[in-house]
Amino acid sequence: MTVDAPAWAVELLRTARVGRLATVGGDGRPLVVPVCYAFDGVRVYSAVDPKPKRTRDLRRLRNIAANPLVSLVVDEYVEEWTQLRYIIVEGHADVLTEGADFGQAIDLLIAKYPQYRALGLARDAGAVIRLAPDRLLHWRWS
Repeated sequence: MTVDAPAWAVELLRTARVGRLATVGGDGRPLVVPVCYAFDGVRVYSAVDPKPKRTRDLRRLRNIAANPLVSLVVDEYVEEWTQLRYIIVEGHADVLTEGADFGQAIDLLIAKYPQYRALGLARDAGAVIRLAPDRLLHWRWS
């Protein structure tokens, strides 16, 4: 899918520092988590990074395995409400653990977040969520 959204919405998706990823498990229970992500102009990527977690068996990954339909919300809140805006990416996700797309995703994430370089985000281990957009919703005040 080519990204069909106004330039301001695509720029927000490209440059925002955090989004909220919504998944739903096989039991119908929703989960929303904040994620760092990178957008390559076609797909959105988010890594399971080495920041401390209770487990590597993350619910978001299990949810995607059970139900690949996901949404990513990226918004900008400011006290001057005439500047509010958001973009929602609805689509299908899968989990990558190797391959060319996996390596490209890691490169994009390291380029956007220098913290990943310091954390040691690996090109040969871990998991990356790849979101292929089906629909984009966007809104701003004006």
